[in-house]
Amino acid sequence: MSAGFRITPALWDKIHHFASFPQTGVSLQQMVLFGQNPSQGTLLKASQFLSEELPVRLAHRVKELDELPHNLSDMPSIKKVKNWYAQSFEELIDFPTIHLPPNIRQALMSSKNDEFHHLPESKPNPSLGEAFTSPSHASANGNGYNKLKLRVPMERRYYANTHGITHWPPEIQDYNKRFTKLLEHIKHRHDPTVTTVAQGVLEWKRSQNARHIGLDMQAWLDRFYMSRIGIRFLIGQHVALNTQQAHEDYVGIICTKANVHDIVQEAIENARFVCEEHYAMFKGPPVQLICPPSLSFPYVPGHLSHICFELLKNSLRAVVERFGVDSEDHFPPIKVVVVEGKEDITIKISDEGGGIARSAIPLIWTYMYTTMDRSNESLEQDFQASDFKAPMAGFGYGLPLSRLYARYFGGDLRLISMDGFGTDVYIHLNRLSSSREPLP
Repeated sequence: MSAGFRITPALWDKIHHFASFPQTGVSLQQMVLFGQNPSQGTLLKASQFLSEELPVRLAHRVKELDELPHNLSDMPSIKKVKNWYAQSFEELIDFPTIHLPPNIRQALMSSKNDEFHHLPESKPNPSLGEAFTSPSHASANGNGYNKLKLRVPMERRYYANTHGITHWPPEIQDYNKRFTKLLEHIKHRHDPTVTTVAQGVLEWKRSQNARHIGLDMQAWLDRFYMSRIGIRFLIGQHVALNTQQAHEDYVGIICTKANVHDIVQEAIENARFVCEEHYAMFKGPPVQLICPPSLSFPYVPGHLSHICFELLKNSLRAVVERFGVDSEDHFPPIKVVVVEGKEDITIKISDEGGGIARSAIPLIWTYMYTTMDRSNESLEQDFQASDFKAPMAGFGYGLPLSRLYARYFGGDLRLISMDGFGTDVYIHLNRLSSSREPLP
Protein backbone atom coordinates (compact mmCIF):
# COMPACT_ATOMS: atom_id res chain seq x y z
CA MET A 1 0.00 0.00 0.00
CA SER A 2 2.72 2.43 1.02
CA ALA A 3 5.64 0.06 0.46
CA GLY A 4 8.62 2.01 -0.72
CA PHE A 5 7.10 5.37 0.23
CA ARG A 6 9.39 7.75 2.07
CA ILE A 7 9.08 11.34 3.22
CA THR A 8 11.44 13.52 1.21
CA PRO A 9 12.97 16.74 2.64
CA ALA A 10 10.74 18.76 0.27
CA LEU A 11 7.64 16.94 1.55
CA TRP A 12 8.74 17.55 5.16
CA ASP A 13 8.92 21.30 4.39
CA LYS A 14 5.33 21.21 3.13
CA ILE A 15 4.19 19.18 6.15
CA HIS A 16 5.73 21.71 8.57
CA HIS A 17 4.17 24.59 6.62
CA PHE A 18 0.65 23.07 6.77
CA ALA A 19 1.13 22.09 10.43
CA SER A 20 1.64 25.79 11.23
CA PHE A 21 -2.06 26.43 10.48
CA PRO A 22 -4.77 25.75 13.09
CA GLN A 23 -7.42 23.15 12.35
CA THR A 24 -11.03 24.20 11.76
CA GLY A 25 -13.73 22.48 13.85
CA VAL A 26 -17.23 21.75 12.54
CA SER A 27 -20.40 20.97 14.45
CA LEU A 28 -23.07 18.36 13.68
CA GLN A 29 -25.58 21.19 13.25
CA GLN A 30 -23.41 22.91 10.63
CA MET A 31 -22.94 19.67 8.69
CA VAL A 32 -26.67 18.98 8.66
CA LEU A 33 -27.61 22.50 7.51
CA PHE A 34 -24.92 22.51 4.84
CA GLY A 35 -25.69 19.09 3.38
CA GLN A 36 -29.50 19.19 3.32
CA ASN A 37 -29.91 20.10 -0.37
CA PRO A 38 -26.50 19.65 -1.97
CA SER A 39 -25.90 20.87 -5.52
CA GLN A 40 -22.75 20.28 -7.55
CA GLY A 41 -21.74 23.80 -6.49
CA THR A 42 -22.10 23.24 -2.74
CA LEU A 43 -20.36 19.86 -3.10
CA LEU A 44 -17.52 21.64 -4.89
CA LYS A 45 -17.34 24.11 -2.01
CA ALA A 46 -17.16 21.18 0.40
CA SER A 47 -14.43 19.57 -1.72
CA GLN A 48 -12.44 22.79 -1.60
CA PHE A 49 -12.91 23.04 2.18
CA LEU A 50 -11.66 19.47 2.64
CA SER A 51 -8.76 19.91 0.21
CA GLU A 52 -7.59 22.73 2.52
CA GLU A 53 -8.61 21.26 5.88
CA LEU A 54 -7.53 17.62 5.58
CA PRO A 55 -3.86 18.39 4.70
CA VAL A 56 -3.70 20.65 7.78
CA ARG A 57 -5.08 17.90 10.04
CA LEU A 58 -2.85 15.23 8.49
CA ALA A 59 0.23 17.47 8.75
CA HIS A 60 -0.37 18.00 12.49
CA ARG A 61 -0.48 14.22 12.97
CA VAL A 62 2.62 13.46 10.85
CA LYS A 63 4.61 16.06 12.78
CA GLU A 64 3.39 14.63 16.10
CA LEU A 65 4.09 11.03 15.03
CA ASP A 66 7.66 12.09 14.31
CA GLU A 67 8.15 13.75 17.71
CA LEU A 68 6.72 11.21 20.16
CA PRO A 69 8.30 10.78 23.60
CA HIS A 70 10.33 7.81 24.85
CA ASN A 71 11.46 6.67 21.36
CA LEU A 72 7.91 5.61 20.45
CA SER A 73 8.47 7.26 17.03
CA ASP A 74 11.14 4.63 16.28
CA MET A 75 8.75 1.67 16.49
CA PRO A 76 8.17 0.02 13.06
CA SER A 77 4.36 0.16 13.29
CA ILE A 78 4.40 3.86 14.25
CA LYS A 79 6.68 4.62 11.28
CA LYS A 80 4.25 2.74 9.04
CA VAL A 81 1.32 4.88 10.23
CA LYS A 82 3.38 8.08 9.84
CA ASN A 83 4.06 7.14 6.20
CA TRP A 84 0.34 6.50 5.58
CA TYR A 85 -0.49 9.97 6.87
CA ALA A 86 2.31 11.59 4.87
CA GLN A 87 1.30 9.76 1.69
CA SER A 88 -2.34 10.85 2.08
CA PHE A 89 -1.15 14.41 2.76
CA GLU A 90 0.93 14.37 -0.46
CA GLU A 91 -1.96 13.00 -2.55
CA LEU A 92 -4.27 15.76 -1.29
CA ILE A 93 -1.91 18.68 -1.88
CA ASP A 94 -0.97 17.32 -5.33
CA PHE A 95 -4.61 16.89 -6.38
CA PRO A 96 -5.15 19.10 -9.46
CA THR A 97 -7.19 22.26 -8.85
CA ILE A 98 -10.24 23.17 -10.92
CA HIS A 99 -10.44 26.22 -13.21
CA LEU A 100 -13.90 27.80 -13.05
CA PRO A 101 -15.67 30.33 -15.28
CA PRO A 102 -15.78 33.82 -13.62
CA ASN A 103 -19.56 33.74 -12.94
CA ILE A 104 -19.35 30.38 -11.17
CA ARG A 105 -16.31 31.48 -9.15
CA GLN A 106 -18.17 34.62 -8.09
CA ALA A 107 -21.24 32.64 -7.00
CA LEU A 108 -19.10 30.36 -4.85
CA MET A 109 -17.58 33.30 -3.00
CA SER A 110 -20.01 34.55 -0.34
CA SER A 111 -20.29 38.33 -0.01
CA LYS A 112 -21.32 40.67 2.80
CA ASN A 113 -24.89 40.67 1.46
CA ASP A 114 -25.06 36.95 2.20
CA GLU A 115 -24.23 37.52 5.87
CA PHE A 116 -27.52 36.15 7.19
CA HIS A 117 -27.14 32.98 5.14
CA HIS A 118 -23.95 31.85 6.85
CA LEU A 119 -24.06 28.65 8.88
CA PRO A 120 -24.62 29.14 12.64
CA GLU A 121 -21.48 29.38 14.73
CA SER A 122 -20.36 26.28 16.56
CA LYS A 123 -19.93 26.30 20.33
CA PRO A 124 -16.81 25.17 22.24
CA ASN A 125 -16.94 21.46 23.01
CA PRO A 126 -17.78 21.01 26.73
CA SER A 127 -15.99 17.65 26.88
CA LEU A 128 -12.51 18.99 26.21
CA GLY A 129 -9.88 18.06 28.73
CA GLU A 130 -6.44 19.56 29.26
CA ALA A 131 -4.94 17.27 26.63
CA PHE A 132 -6.96 19.11 24.00
CA THR A 133 -6.80 22.68 25.29
CA SER A 134 -3.21 23.13 26.38
CA PRO A 135 -1.50 26.23 24.95
CA SER A 136 0.65 24.12 22.68
CA HIS A 137 -2.37 23.09 20.66
CA ALA A 138 -4.29 25.09 18.10
CA SER A 139 -7.57 26.80 18.85
CA ALA A 140 -10.36 24.52 17.69
CA ASN A 141 -12.41 27.07 15.78
CA GLY A 142 -9.72 28.04 13.33
CA ASN A 143 -9.47 31.58 14.66
CA GLY A 144 -6.88 31.00 17.38
CA TYR A 145 -3.51 32.67 17.35
CA ASN A 146 -0.67 31.06 19.18
CA LYS A 147 2.21 31.32 16.71
CA LEU A 148 -0.25 29.77 14.24
CA LYS A 149 -1.55 31.50 11.13
CA LEU A 150 -5.12 32.81 11.25
CA ARG A 151 -7.82 31.19 9.12
CA VAL A 152 -11.33 32.16 8.08
CA PRO A 153 -13.91 30.46 10.36
CA MET A 154 -15.61 27.34 9.05
CA GLU A 155 -19.13 28.82 9.04
CA ARG A 156 -17.96 31.27 6.33
CA ARG A 157 -15.69 28.97 4.35
CA TYR A 158 -18.25 26.21 3.98
CA TYR A 159 -21.04 28.51 2.81
CA ALA A 160 -21.93 29.17 -0.85
CA ASN A 161 -24.93 31.04 -2.25
CA THR A 162 -25.75 28.93 -5.30
CA HIS A 163 -29.52 29.49 -5.54
CA GLY A 164 -29.29 31.49 -8.78
CA ILE A 165 -27.41 28.78 -10.70
CA THR A 166 -29.32 25.99 -12.39
CA HIS A 167 -26.63 24.65 -14.71
CA TRP A 168 -23.21 23.58 -13.46
CA PRO A 169 -20.35 22.97 -15.92
CA PRO A 170 -19.55 19.23 -16.37
CA GLU A 171 -15.97 19.75 -15.13
CA ILE A 172 -17.38 20.50 -11.64
CA GLN A 173 -19.14 17.14 -11.49
CA ASP A 174 -15.98 15.46 -12.81
CA TYR A 175 -13.85 17.21 -10.16
CA ASN A 176 -16.26 16.19 -7.37
CA LYS A 177 -16.22 12.57 -8.57
CA ARG A 178 -12.41 12.38 -8.74
CA PHE A 179 -11.97 14.06 -5.37
CA THR A 180 -14.50 11.69 -3.76
CA LYS A 181 -12.63 8.71 -5.23
CA LEU A 182 -9.38 10.01 -3.73
CA LEU A 183 -11.04 10.38 -0.31
CA GLU A 184 -12.39 6.81 -0.48
CA HIS A 185 -8.88 5.58 -1.32
CA ILE A 186 -7.37 7.52 1.61
CA LYS A 187 -10.05 6.28 4.04
CA HIS A 188 -9.36 2.69 2.98
CA ARG A 189 -5.59 3.16 3.46
CA HIS A 190 -6.16 4.29 7.05
CA ASP A 191 -8.62 1.51 8.01
CA PRO A 192 -6.04 -0.41 10.12
CA THR A 193 -4.64 2.70 11.86
CA VAL A 194 -6.07 1.98 15.34
CA THR A 195 -4.72 -1.55 15.48
CA THR A 196 -1.38 -0.62 13.84
CA VAL A 197 -0.78 2.12 16.42
CA ALA A 198 -1.78 -0.37 19.12
CA GLN A 199 0.79 -2.77 17.69
CA GLY A 200 3.35 0.07 17.83
CA VAL A 201 2.59 0.61 21.52
CA LEU A 202 3.01 -3.13 22.15
CA GLU A 203 6.38 -2.99 20.33
CA TRP A 204 7.39 -0.10 22.58
CA LYS A 205 6.21 -1.92 25.75
CA ARG A 206 8.28 -4.96 24.76
CA SER A 207 11.36 -2.85 23.96
CA GLN A 208 11.11 -1.01 27.29
CA ASN A 209 9.86 -4.00 29.30
CA ALA A 210 7.02 -1.74 30.52
CA ARG A 211 3.73 -2.96 31.98
CA HIS A 212 1.71 0.23 31.47
CA ILE A 213 2.02 3.32 29.32
CA GLY A 214 2.66 6.73 30.92
CA LEU A 215 0.25 9.66 31.15
CA ASP A 216 2.01 11.55 28.34
CA MET A 217 1.58 8.61 25.97
CA GLN A 218 -2.02 8.18 27.09
CA ALA A 219 -2.72 11.86 26.34
CA TRP A 220 -1.11 11.52 22.91
CA LEU A 221 -3.23 8.45 22.06
CA ASP A 222 -6.37 10.38 23.10
CA ARG A 223 -5.41 13.27 20.82
CA PHE A 224 -4.38 11.03 17.95
CA TYR A 225 -7.51 8.87 17.99
CA MET A 226 -9.81 11.89 18.45
CA SER A 227 -8.20 13.46 15.40
CA ARG A 228 -8.71 10.21 13.49
CA ILE A 229 -12.42 10.16 14.40
CA GLY A 230 -12.73 13.71 13.03
CA ILE A 231 -10.87 13.00 9.78
CA ARG A 232 -12.93 9.87 9.12
CA PHE A 233 -16.16 11.68 9.93
CA LEU A 234 -15.41 14.49 7.45
CA ILE A 235 -14.37 12.02 4.74
CA GLY A 236 -17.32 9.69 5.40
CA GLN A 237 -19.77 12.60 5.33
CA HIS A 238 -18.36 13.98 2.07
CA VAL A 239 -18.30 10.58 0.34
CA ALA A 240 -21.90 9.89 1.44
CA LEU A 241 -23.14 13.28 0.16
CA ASN A 242 -21.52 12.58 -3.21
CA THR A 243 -22.48 8.93 -3.65
CA GLN A 244 -25.66 8.09 -1.73
CA GLN A 245 -29.24 8.54 -2.83
CA ALA A 246 -31.15 11.29 -1.01
CA HIS A 247 -33.06 10.08 2.07
CA GLU A 248 -35.48 12.22 4.06
CA ASP A 249 -33.93 11.28 7.44
CA TYR A 250 -30.27 11.34 6.41
CA VAL A 251 -27.78 14.05 5.52
CA GLY A 252 -24.73 12.06 4.48
CA ILE A 253 -23.92 9.73 7.38
CA ILE A 254 -25.82 11.92 9.88
CA CYS A 255 -29.33 10.77 10.71
CA THR A 256 -31.48 13.81 11.51
CA LYS A 257 -33.94 11.59 13.38
CA ALA A 258 -31.71 8.91 14.89
CA ASN A 259 -34.04 6.66 16.91
CA VAL A 260 -32.22 5.94 20.17
CA HIS A 261 -34.40 2.94 21.08
CA ASP A 262 -33.73 1.14 17.78
CA ILE A 263 -29.98 1.85 17.81
CA VAL A 264 -29.56 0.64 21.41
CA GLN A 265 -31.76 -2.41 20.83
CA GLU A 266 -29.63 -3.44 17.85
CA ALA A 267 -26.44 -2.96 19.94
CA ILE A 268 -27.97 -5.17 22.66
CA GLU A 269 -28.71 -7.96 20.17
CA ASN A 270 -25.23 -7.74 18.61
CA ALA A 271 -23.46 -7.74 21.99
CA ARG A 272 -25.49 -10.70 23.26
CA PHE A 273 -24.73 -12.62 20.07
CA VAL A 274 -20.96 -12.02 20.48
CA CYS A 275 -21.19 -12.99 24.16
CA GLU A 276 -23.10 -16.24 23.46
CA GLU A 277 -20.68 -17.15 20.68
CA HIS A 278 -17.60 -16.38 22.80
CA TYR A 279 -18.74 -18.42 25.83
CA ALA A 280 -20.50 -21.12 23.73
CA MET A 281 -23.75 -20.39 25.56
CA PHE A 282 -27.30 -20.94 24.41
CA LYS A 283 -28.61 -17.86 26.25
CA GLY A 284 -26.54 -14.91 27.52
CA PRO A 285 -27.55 -12.57 30.37
CA PRO A 286 -30.85 -10.78 29.69
CA VAL A 287 -30.81 -7.05 28.91
CA GLN A 288 -33.78 -4.83 29.81
CA LEU A 289 -34.19 -1.64 27.78
CA ILE A 290 -36.23 1.24 29.20
CA CYS A 291 -36.41 3.95 26.53
CA PRO A 292 -39.17 6.08 24.98
CA PRO A 293 -39.78 4.35 21.61
CA SER A 294 -40.03 7.62 19.67
CA LEU A 295 -36.99 9.42 21.17
CA SER A 296 -34.86 10.72 18.30
CA PHE A 297 -32.25 13.43 17.69
CA PRO A 298 -29.61 14.29 15.04
CA TYR A 299 -26.59 12.01 15.43
CA VAL A 300 -24.30 9.60 13.60
CA PRO A 301 -25.93 6.20 14.30
CA GLY A 302 -22.66 4.32 13.77
CA HIS A 303 -20.97 6.24 16.60
CA LEU A 304 -23.78 5.59 19.09
CA SER A 305 -24.08 1.95 18.06
CA HIS A 306 -20.35 1.35 18.61
CA ILE A 307 -20.33 3.02 22.03
CA CYS A 308 -23.32 0.99 23.30
CA PHE A 309 -21.99 -2.25 21.79
CA GLU A 310 -18.62 -1.90 23.53
CA LEU A 311 -20.14 -1.07 26.92
CA LEU A 312 -22.73 -3.84 26.72
CA LYS A 313 -19.98 -6.34 25.86
CA ASN A 314 -18.15 -5.32 29.03
CA SER A 315 -21.28 -5.73 31.16
CA LEU A 316 -22.23 -9.09 29.65
CA ARG A 317 -18.73 -10.43 30.17
CA ALA A 318 -18.62 -9.21 33.78
CA VAL A 319 -21.94 -10.90 34.59
CA VAL A 320 -21.02 -14.21 32.91
CA GLU A 321 -17.61 -14.36 34.59
CA ARG A 322 -19.05 -13.52 38.02
CA PHE A 323 -21.87 -16.06 37.97
CA GLY A 324 -20.36 -18.69 35.64
CA VAL A 325 -21.41 -20.08 32.27
CA ASP A 326 -23.61 -22.72 33.94
CA SER A 327 -25.95 -20.07 35.43
CA GLU A 328 -27.71 -19.43 32.11
CA ASP A 329 -31.18 -19.28 33.67
CA HIS A 330 -30.16 -17.30 36.75
CA PHE A 331 -28.16 -14.31 35.42
CA PRO A 332 -29.29 -10.98 36.89
CA PRO A 333 -30.48 -8.69 34.08
CA ILE A 334 -28.42 -5.79 32.71
CA LYS A 335 -30.57 -2.66 32.74
CA VAL A 336 -30.33 0.05 30.08
CA VAL A 337 -32.22 3.26 30.87
CA VAL A 338 -32.46 6.15 28.38
CA VAL A 339 -33.63 9.60 29.50
CA GLU A 340 -34.00 12.88 27.62
CA GLY A 341 -32.96 16.07 29.39
CA LYS A 342 -32.81 19.69 28.22
CA GLU A 343 -29.21 19.49 27.00
CA ASP A 344 -28.36 15.80 27.00
CA ILE A 345 -29.75 12.42 26.20
CA THR A 346 -28.31 10.09 28.85
CA ILE A 347 -28.01 6.32 28.57
CA LYS A 348 -27.27 4.39 31.77
CA ILE A 349 -26.06 0.78 31.54
CA SER A 350 -26.18 -1.04 34.90
CA ASP A 351 -24.87 -4.52 35.56
CA GLU A 352 -24.34 -6.79 38.57
CA GLY A 353 -21.03 -8.13 37.33
CA GLY A 354 -19.13 -7.58 40.58
CA GLY A 355 -17.82 -4.08 39.90
CA ILE A 356 -14.25 -2.83 39.69
CA ALA A 357 -11.83 -2.26 42.55
CA ARG A 358 -11.41 1.45 43.33
CA SER A 359 -7.66 1.26 42.76
CA ALA A 360 -8.27 -0.05 39.22
CA ILE A 361 -10.73 2.70 38.17
CA PRO A 362 -8.04 5.05 36.76
CA LEU A 363 -6.56 2.16 34.76
CA ILE A 364 -9.76 1.32 32.87
CA TRP A 365 -9.37 4.48 30.75
CA THR A 366 -5.80 3.49 29.86
CA TYR A 367 -5.13 2.11 26.40
CA MET A 368 -3.85 -1.46 26.36
CA TYR A 369 -5.19 -2.09 29.89
CA THR A 370 -7.40 -5.16 30.09
CA THR A 371 -8.53 -7.54 32.82
CA MET A 372 -8.33 -10.41 30.32
CA ASP A 373 -5.40 -12.80 30.55
CA ARG A 374 -3.26 -11.89 27.55
CA SER A 375 -0.13 -13.95 27.73
CA ASN A 376 0.43 -13.55 23.99
CA GLU A 377 1.09 -9.80 23.68
CA SER A 378 0.31 -9.24 20.02
CA LEU A 379 -2.75 -8.51 17.92
CA GLU A 380 -4.23 -11.15 15.66
CA GLN A 381 -3.69 -10.68 11.93
CA ASP A 382 -7.40 -10.65 11.12
CA PHE A 383 -7.82 -7.93 13.70
CA GLN A 384 -6.62 -5.22 11.31
CA ALA A 385 -9.92 -4.10 9.87
CA SER A 386 -11.35 -1.18 11.79
CA ASP A 387 -11.88 0.57 15.12
CA PHE A 388 -14.51 -1.68 16.63
CA LYS A 389 -14.20 -5.10 15.03
CA ALA A 390 -12.92 -6.41 18.34
CA PRO A 391 -13.30 -9.81 20.00
CA MET A 392 -15.29 -10.19 23.21
CA ALA A 393 -12.50 -8.57 25.24
CA GLY A 394 -8.76 -8.34 25.61
CA PHE A 395 -7.82 -5.48 23.29
CA GLY A 396 -7.92 -2.81 26.01
CA TYR A 397 -9.33 -0.13 23.70
CA GLY A 398 -13.11 -0.45 24.14
CA LEU A 399 -13.63 2.05 26.97
CA PRO A 400 -11.14 4.79 26.05
CA LEU A 401 -12.20 4.77 22.37
CA SER A 402 -15.90 4.79 23.29
CA ARG A 403 -15.31 7.84 25.49
CA LEU A 404 -13.65 9.66 22.57
CA TYR A 405 -16.61 8.87 20.29
CA ALA A 406 -18.99 10.23 22.95
CA ARG A 407 -16.89 13.38 23.42
CA TYR A 408 -16.49 14.05 19.70
CA PHE A 409 -19.85 15.84 19.46
CA GLY A 410 -19.87 17.27 22.98
CA GLY A 411 -21.01 14.26 25.01
CA ASP A 412 -19.13 12.22 27.58
CA LEU A 413 -18.78 8.81 29.17
CA ARG A 414 -18.62 8.23 32.95
CA LEU A 415 -18.32 5.11 35.03
CA ILE A 416 -19.31 4.50 38.65
CA SER A 417 -18.49 1.15 40.21
CA MET A 418 -19.66 -0.57 43.37
CA ASP A 419 -16.92 -3.07 44.09
CA GLY A 420 -18.49 -6.41 45.01
CA PHE A 421 -21.78 -5.66 43.26
CA GLY A 422 -21.66 -4.05 39.80
CA THR A 423 -21.02 -1.08 37.55
CA ASP A 424 -23.06 1.81 36.18
CA VAL A 425 -21.87 3.50 32.98
CA TYR A 426 -23.40 6.80 31.87
CA ILE A 427 -23.29 7.85 28.20
CA HIS A 428 -24.09 11.57 27.85
CA LEU A 429 -25.01 12.71 24.32
CA ASN A 430 -25.31 16.40 23.47
CA ARG A 431 -28.77 16.71 21.91
CA LEU A 432 -28.25 20.36 20.83
CA SER A 433 -25.72 19.32 18.15
CA SER A 434 -23.95 22.70 18.25
CA SER A 435 -20.63 21.63 19.83
CA ARG A 436 -17.71 21.80 17.47
CA GLU A 437 -15.19 19.00 17.16
CA PRO A 438 -12.46 18.86 19.82
CA LEU A 439 -9.36 19.32 17.69
CA PRO A 440 -5.98 18.44 19.22
